[in-house]
Amino acid sequence: MIARVWKGRTKIEHLDAYTAFMKARAIPDYKNTNGFVKLTFLKRTDHEFAYFNLVTFWKNLEVIKNFAGHNFENAKYYPEDKNYLIDFPEKVTHYEVFAE
Repeated sequence: MIARVWKGRTKIEHLDAYTAFMKARAIPDYKNTNGFVKLTFLKRTDHEFAYFNLVTFWKNLEVIKNFAGHNFENAKYYPEDKNYLIDFPEKVTHYEVFAE
């Protein structure tokens, strides 16, 4: 199994709206992708920003391409992300899961 890790950041005032957007748009997209196993979505805040870490789990690297396309190491963004995110990291990180 492969874990795919993405990190993002919004202004604190966008925390609730971005969380709702991810639940309504992105999470169903992940769950409807062949080869998806599960996800863990983490968030934390400080006085200015909300930080997000999204860890998705996939059967293998090949099935990640079902979601992310041929250049699977690139982060995938939705058009709506521009309404919330401060920056757009180009790459995600993949890890082989060797124990749970």
